[in-house]
Amino acid sequence: MHSLKTSVFNLPDRLSAKADPALIAGDERHFAAIADCLEQAIAELTDQLDAERRAPGGLGREAMDRDTEIHRLTARLRALRRFGLDLCLGHMVSADDSEPVYVGRLGLTDSAGRQLLLDWRSPAAEPFFGATHANPMGLASRRRYRWSHGRIGDYWDEVFASEGFAGHAALDDQSAFIASLGGNRSSRMRDVLGTIQADQDAIIRAGSRGALVVDGGPGTGKTVVALHRSAYLLYSDPRLGHRRGGVLFVGPHQPYLAYVADVLPSLGEEGVRTCTLRGLVTEGADATVETDPTVARLKSTADMVRAIEPAVGIYEEPPTRGMTVSTPWAEIWLGPGDWAAAFDAPEPGTPHNEARDQVWDELVTILWDKYEGEEVSPELFRRALAQDRELVTTLKRAWPLIDAADLVGDLWSVPAYLRKCAPWLSPDEVRALQRADPQAWTLSDLPLLDAARHRLGDPEVARRRRAHQAAVAAERRRMADVIDNVLAAEDDGEGAVTMLRGQDLQDTLVDQTALPRTDPDQLAGPFAHVVVDEAQELTDAEWHMLLTRCPSRSFTIVGDRAQARHGFTETWRERLERLGLSHIDVASLSINYRTPAEVMAEAEPVIQAALPDANVPTSIRASGIPVTHGHVSELDAVLEGWLAEHTEGVACVIGAPAFGATPRVRSLTPELAKGLEFDLVVLVDPQAFGTGIEGAVDRYVAMTRATQRLVILTSA
Repeated sequence: MHSLKTSVFNLPDRLSAKADPALIAGDERHFAAIADCLEQAIAELTDQLDAERRAPGGLGREAMDRDTEIHRLTARLRALRRFGLDLCLGHMVSADDSEPVYVGRLGLTDSAGRQLLLDWRSPAAEPFFGATHANPMGLASRRRYRWSHGRIGDYWDEVFASEGFAGHAALDDQSAFIASLGGNRSSRMRDVLGTIQADQDAIIRAGSRGALVVDGGPGTGKTVVALHRSAYLLYSDPRLGHRRGGVLFVGPHQPYLAYVADVLPSLGEEGVRTCTLRGLVTEGADATVETDPTVARLKSTADMVRAIEPAVGIYEEPPTRGMTVSTPWAEIWLGPGDWAAAFDAPEPGTPHNEARDQVWDELVTILWDKYEGEEVSPELFRRALAQDRELVTTLKRAWPLIDAADLVGDLWSVPAYLRKCAPWLSPDEVRALQRADPQAWTLSDLPLLDAARHRLGDPEVARRRRAHQAAVAAERRRMADVIDNVLAAEDDGEGAVTMLRGQDLQDTLVDQTALPRTDPDQLAGPFAHVVVDEAQELTDAEWHMLLTRCPSRSFTIVGDRAQARHGFTETWRERLERLGLSHIDVASLSINYRTPAEVMAEAEPVIQAALPDANVPTSIRASGIPVTHGHVSELDAVLEGWLAEHTEGVACVIGAPAFGATPRVRSLTPELAKGLEFDLVVLVDPQAFGTGIEGAVDRYVAMTRATQRLVILTSA
């Protein structure tokens, strides 16, 4: 048995009662066993990873399996090295078993098969998070640890049955949890897995079928639930594995993604793709906000996205005049009906730019079937047709390769084109959508660019595919020459060597590594499940971007209707059914774990003045720090005083664009503060945030970012 050089417990003097060996000796022994097992597991994983990397790469499925295994081993090794003993979250004791079961971020089994840590996502670990006094789920007691720098700085016990009192410290049930909620924040979301509450855990573990809406106000842990649910579903549902599409997590903005970047890796899951809606489209990085509200409204509809289909269809109309196609062997008539048949050949759903190759293949087949001349190989016949300039030019004009940016840009610069594709628009609306620079992209353009790119496909993909096919053909011809030389060396050309003429074997001899390759867009989908946070802000057009990427319609939708900047008059069910989703379940979170009662008392009337039915959550803790008001001239003094008093934690100034951020003080707009949290929030002239629902929501969101102290400064 490994002997730890120092105790895992590093309890402060005020918690000396909890350091009693009678209370922690069992934990110490178990941590020694975990330390032994970790040392062995890390060594074994390192050897396995080295062996996999040294092994031949292979081809096709073999190469993919090898890459997947390397990724799995690397992720597991990184997690074990990152956490060490603090992989352990705590332990639970069932009412009919005196031996504690330890729950961890990952499962861990020693060489003798003894389960040292139960993966938090396993069904057996559910009581650790879900047990309450009303429903103990078979538990007698539960212990949770608070780790700091690899050692336990505190722990607390909860007892659910009278026989569970023995062997536990002074019971403080929720006090340590409540204290942890008021702890200092940092630039990254802190680790909260060990303090997941029963209402949150029930949602995390809900099934993946259909759409699950997680509705809750500020501080209820919606983001925590969304992130943990992503990791849980990948672990528990084989239908969502990486080979089935995996999970996409969509956040509201880049500061949010930076804030939560550590969470999924800390849960033992590195396979979730994360992005913002901007990140789904190449042009999103430089897109600006649409300043004209009428234009933004017109582009936000699903109808406008549907205009992409007729916009592309104009470029898929077959020629109405026939032509004579010349070959070295004969002249063949290609009539309008033949063109129409060829244009109908692409399979449904084939992107426009990729479908042209299928049209060409069908044209070749039609002409080959009509050819009645001397014997010629199909390949030679195809090459001859490719030399017919009139045939090739006619096809390219009738079915051109199109770039998505050009197609959408034409809608905003050619009024007749827009009228034809969107006939429901009035003349005034058509004029409003025109602009001098058709490709001066705004956020409102992104759903149309995305729809166009999905419908068209990348024109370069088609070109690269033809280059790839040409390279394969050339490589195949080279191998055919080699095979002919081998056969010529055989006296009778008989025996096993004649198998070399088999097409399948010739294909396996082609050097795939020498051929050009393309990497698919990793965010194009399809994904097996999509998690979207702050979903109340999405327009119908933006929803189309996500629905396109998730054919299974398996979604986790996280949001708060009261935080919708542009209003949200429908119910969640009404909104989602209108978008085409079904099997919709709605789960509500009503307990505010983050925001002190003092702050919520000031924030609640702000939102309810604009939205009387706003679902304002109930805070379960008080900070003892009242909300303070002052003049904007006091901003520097407020921050300097707070920084001098607090050596840890982060603050945020909201509403002062000219304020320069520092390492511990952020400067954000209300919109970019959404989803984040700070120890101190200073609002500067909140009445200037705007009027109506948008202004009220911005003020409400900004106020509820505070976990300890809120200061409101005005110019008046």
